[in-house]
Amino acid sequence: MKKPSFLLLRALIILLGALYTSLSFAGAADYIYTLNIEQGESELDVQYGTARQPNGSRIQTTSVAIGHGVTEHWFTEGYLKRDRASNATLAEWENRFILLEAGNIKVGLLTEIAAPLSGSAPWEVRVGSLLQTQFDQWQLNANLLFERAFGRADEHGAAFSTNLLYQWQAQYRLQPSLGLGVSAFGEVGRWNQWDTAANQNHRIGPAVFGKLGKDISYNAAWLFGSSPAAPSHTLRMQLEYEL
Repeated sequence: MKKPSFLLLRALIILLGALYTSLSFAGAADYIYTLNIEQGESELDVQYGTARQPNGSRIQTTSVAIGHGVTEHWFTEGYLKRDRASNATLAEWENRFILLEAGNIKVGLLTEIAAPLSGSAPWEVRVGSLLQTQFDQWQLNANLLFERAFGRADEHGAAFSTNLLYQWQAQYRLQPSLGLGVSAFGEVGRWNQWDTAANQNHRIGPAVFGKLGKDISYNAAWLFGSSPAAPSHTLRMQLEYEL
């Protein structure tokens, strides 16, 4: 008999596959980069997000990835995405590295590149610093990221600009299989010339974390826009299945 966790994962993948042909890809499914890396562990990563834009329109996003812990300090992951807005298919390669461990503090590096396989989307590179600490039942993350588009104008309408983003998250583990916390994401514009406060994108809200059986981990957050340019609310979810 197949395990319940496997059947649940299969049902979710079928649902996301049905949605895949009609969804556009943007930032609604963005997730917090962490430094939880286990050597030799492979996983299937499925993400979904939906957001209501300031103009009242709604976007829905999803992505599917395969990742592997190459060493104790290096995790690599490949994504496949489709951008309906630009009629493009995207391939994305993400790497997370632990550069320093001092007690309960980890300092790391993110590198990520997105390449259009078809359509009019630009190339995009994201790099940044990752910080994680744990004490008692708490895990705290704070990430500072730089994003640059190549080839065509980026989302700010300026080709080849380098934009500044941030993420932070506080998670309290109630029990081994359940945690609660707060997640936040933000985009402030060009790294050396920030947008006005009204044009920046800041989102924050409650989050839940947990496990289903031994093989499936999940997290989800309900984010509220705290600036005029941000979506009024965003629901994002992530499911990871250990292969």
